[in-house]
Amino acid sequence: MELLFSPLFSGSSGNAVYVGEGDGGILVDAGVSCARIVKELEKIGVKPESLKAILITHEHTDHISAAGILSRKFDLPIYATEGTWGGMADKVGAVQSKNVRIIDARQDFYIGKINVCPFSIPHDASDPCGYTFFSGNLKASIATDIGCVREGWLNAVAGSDIVLLEANYDEDMLKAGKYPYTLKKRILGRSGHLSNDDAGKAAAELAKRNCRNIILGHLSKENNFPELADQTVRLALTEAGCEIGRDVNLSIARRDGFSGLFQLNDNA
Repeated sequence: MELLFSPLFSGSSGNAVYVGEGDGGILVDAGVSCARIVKELEKIGVKPESLKAILITHEHTDHISAAGILSRKFDLPIYATEGTWGGMADKVGAVQSKNVRIIDARQDFYIGKINVCPFSIPHDASDPCGYTFFSGNLKASIATDIGCVREGWLNAVAGSDIVLLEANYDEDMLKAGKYPYTLKKRILGRSGHLSNDDAGKAAAELAKRNCRNIILGHLSKENNFPELADQTVRLALTEAGCEIGRDVNLSIARRDGFSGLFQLNDNA
């Protein structure tokens, strides 16, 4: 059994993640242009016409900008909660009725052989969700655009072989930066984004709950940089007694291109 996982874009300016197995794959979010997504898929050997579906976490532009185009061009179904569909329907353009798939964040479903388990997340959108994916005994998760650390989503992600975890901003950089007060307040709020410090706390908890590979993602271009996110989370893991490289592996997803293809294998 094998599960493939590849962050193609991960940042405030656009997001897309590929999850797949032997007979096809899924695109989670489509927040950059169709052409750019197709180009990154080609780098990992995936043809866009082989995709089975697009999953949307929530309706913000950096997650949906190419969803409608990809659906129309490659006849792909788009899966999202009813609230997310309500928030994005007029932004993605016409989608064939057969390709409009409404999901419940409390109910799992299958796309091909992959079991998809959505879970609710605290974010300022209409019924947003993260996703976990199962293929046999393998588990991969996407936990970004999350305002605070909560048991609900930690439990959903626990035991993942790999997880894309948000580390959006450094709090000092955000507070001292050029963003208007209202935007800073939104980002800092419990329905905003995870700071590096909160990502460190979450990573330590997830490592204790048998998550073995953590990829930090959705880094802000203005209020963070990879070295700082890595250093902050690495320190939190070390202080929690986790040895990086033995107990957990830590890496960073790129904002502007794919971050490698992670191949999970279940030899049981």
